[in-house]
Parts: sequence; C-alpha cells; structure tokens
Amino acid sequence: MKLHELTIEEASRQLARRELSSVTLTQAVLDRIAAVDPRIGAYLTLDAEGALAQAAHADRRIAKDEGTPLTGIPLGIKDVICTQGLRTTCGSRLLENFIPPYNATVMDKLQTAGAVILGKLNMDEFAMGSSTENSAYQVTRNPWNQDHIPGGSSGGSGAAVAADMCLGALGSDTGGSIRQPASHCGVVGLKPTYGRVSRYGLVAFASSLDQIGPMGKSVKDCALIMNAISGHDERDSTSVPRPVPDYTKLTGDGFKGLRVGLPLEYHRAEGLDPDVRTAMAAAIETVRALGAETVEVSLPHTEYAVAAYYIIAPCEASSNLARYDGVRYGVRSRDHEDMLDMFRRSRTNGFGAEVQRRIILGTYALSAGYYDAYYGKASQIRSLIMQDFRWAYETCDVLLSPVAPTPAFKIGENTDDPLTMYMSDVFTLSANLAGIPGISVPCGLSSDGLPIGLQIMGPHFSEDRLLQAAYHFEQNTAFHQQRPEL
Repeated sequence: MKLHELTIEEASRQLARRELSSVTLTQAVLDRIAAVDPRIGAYLTLDAEGALAQAAHADRRIAKDEGTPLTGIPLGIKDVICTQGLRTTCGSRLLENFIPPYNATVMDKLQTAGAVILGKLNMDEFAMGSSTENSAYQVTRNPWNQDHIPGGSSGGSGAAVAADMCLGALGSDTGGSIRQPASHCGVVGLKPTYGRVSRYGLVAFASSLDQIGPMGKSVKDCALIMNAISGHDERDSTSVPRPVPDYTKLTGDGFKGLRVGLPLEYHRAEGLDPDVRTAMAAAIETVRALGAETVEVSLPHTEYAVAAYYIIAPCEASSNLARYDGVRYGVRSRDHEDMLDMFRRSRTNGFGAEVQRRIILGTYALSAGYYDAYYGKASQIRSLIMQDFRWAYETCDVLLSPVAPTPAFKIGENTDDPLTMYMSDVFTLSANLAGIPGISVPCGLSSDGLPIGLQIMGPHFSEDRLLQAAYHFEQNTAFHQQRPEL
C-alpha cells in the first residue's frame, strides 16, 4: 500500500511505532496532490512549506512520546473555517485576500492534537450549493468520474479524501454538505449534533443550521477526528456543555438489538433513482442480518422540509452576509460614484449568482409584511419536523435512509435548474432543521460505477451509537475498500 492510501488509523499506528515519519508521510501526500489535483481541483490554497514544518514538529513530539492519534496526520480543511495566517476565501471573490488573524476552535484543537494542516479545500461559495460548481475559483470534479460533481458544499473535502490527497478532512454541514459529498465520493462523513462541535471561527451561512464535522476514509477515522474536535467552547454560545465520550470505542454490538426505523417518506419518495433504491434494499437486508429489527416509521412533515429550509437558511444568510459590504469585510470596488454605489458594486461583483439569489430571497422573506407569512411559518414547520423525529425515536433507536435521491450527476447538468439542485438535499436537510446527528457510509455503486451512501440518523448526542452502527456495517461490507482509479 502506498503511503497516501493509508487511513488515519493505519498511519497513526505506524507513526507511533516509529515505522514512518510524519515528514515522509506528508511529503507523500503532497506528491499525490501535485500528481492528481490538477485534474480534480480540490485545493484552493496549499501550504506545502507549512505542512512540512508541522510534520517535523510532529515527529519531535512522537519521539518524546507526546503524540496523540492525530499527531503527524495530514488533513485538509474546508475553506469556510478560519485558519490563522492561512488564506480563507469561503470560495468567494469577496474574500479573495482574507487571511484570518485567529484560528477557529476546531483548528486550535487539531493543532493541539498535532495534526498537519495541508491547506484549504474548495467549496460552493459561502457553503451555498450542492455540487461545488458555485465556487468563484474552480469546479471540483468527482474522483470516480471527472465528468460528475463531487457533491457540495464540502465537495473539495470529499474529493480530496476520496482521491487520497489527505488522510481526512473537515467539512461543514448546513443542509447535508458533509453527508452528500461523502456519499457521492464514496467516503464517510459525519454531521454531529448541533452544539457538539464549536462553530467559533466557522464563517456563517445559516447560524442555526451550520455544523462542522469530519470526513474520512473509514468510520474509525471520523471517530478519531471527532475525539479531537468535540467539546464545549465558551466562545460559542450554542456550544453544549456535555461530556464527550470516546468515539473510537467501536467494539459494541453495532446493529444487534437496535430497532431501525425506515422513514416511508424517504424510501418511497418520488424521484428516487433505481440504483439508489437497489442499494438501500441491500443495505436494509445487511442490517437485518447484523441483528437489527426494522420498522417502518413516518415523518409526516418531510414534504414541507425543503420549502421550510429554503426560507430559514436564506433568511439567516441574508443577515449573516450583510457585513460583507467592502468596508467592514470583503474586497472593495474601486469603480463607484458614491458610498451607496460602492456598497452595491462591491457586493454585486463579489457575490456569485447563487449567493445573490439566496440573499434576495432571504431579505424578501424577512421584510415587513412578509416575515410572519414566510419566516414565521417556516419556523413553525421546523418545530413540527423536530417533533416528527422525537416521536420516531420513541419507537426506534436510529433511522436509516438514502443520503441523496440520485448518484452524482454530471457537471453542468443542473446549473440552470435551482429547484432540482435544491431537491438533492431532500433526505439530509431535515437533520439540520432538527439539530440531530447523521452519518453517511458507503453502501453501493451505481450502474455507472458511482458511489452511493447510506445515511444513519439518531437522536441528539447519539454520535457514539451512529459510529458504532456505521462501523459494523462497514466491517461487514466491502464498499469502503473500493477506491477510484486515478
């Protein structure tokens, strides 16, 4: 096995035994990036010199037996997370030259753990998109088929992990932006409970929905990253002061004895691709064989989830992005007649079409005379969706569903059809509205050879249960061992 193909677990074991140095490992991954990324387009900023310096420091820590499981492990970071001294663009021209003067909390935690940060990964601008076609800089391509999207908005993270251009990555998930690219790229992605991982230093899209989470080649790798980044943070008012379990203890019974709910609204949805339906049927049989009891459940307000989400998220985006005016934040237009014209030109030139669309939608829904009819009503629907999940978890332990209704579609196929693009998140965004955790784990390939992911969702703060279930599914199937040919 080549060094860049190692999982975090395998590399950590070799580093601890002094069979491998972090400098050697990091250089191998940098060489892989140089060879592959010109075709994939996952990285926006690569800090090769800084990564090798961090790797040398990690080797010194390991030599003193001061390492952690992540010490010396090369990771990639979605470009929506602030990294001190390292450019953070959010995939937008408006932040083209922004270098944060501080670290996000998750970055402080990773650096304390001794991880090596390779650079920043491409994304849909301000995390608004499902295909990573909305980046202001480049389109990221799916390593399994470069004519197809990698998913979004964390498409750079999913593609980098799948193409072995990092051993693991951080993404952010506002409506499925970790789980959907994980599914499309054939890797594992976990969206934690809202409040489990600090959002301090995460550039906000929709503050009540955003959550940082890990993406990895295996369930164990995601568990290792979760151990490092989870926990209460006083700088984040939404962070929950709750003890963090050891997520790497995956020796439990997995699905044995679990009551697994199959939401009717997900498994019988119109537009569900036949390949996805076949993969789901096989996955359900697998979990039954692993000792689970399956039961059909209903989440009756699912039909309103997309509409509610695309009111709430744009409203919060409209508020959060108001600060980017060319004065307080962002690139300032030099061609303007007066101050108001400068504001208008800076935002018009700086924001892409999708971001402008959502700002306009959110501003309209928040305007006088429409607030109650749109945002107020959407908030009520959100409460009903949360209630649906609470009732479902009274009769089952976890929920099983597809991650996306189709495998990855072709680049450019849906760029002129925003509604179709929005519907690609139909199975994931309800978890964000409810604040519950969800994980995507590979469960099949389409007839075209594209990955398909299985989504497992659980009650609040049930990440340990989800990881255990996903791990046992992974260990009893071979899908995670399949890699794209590059």
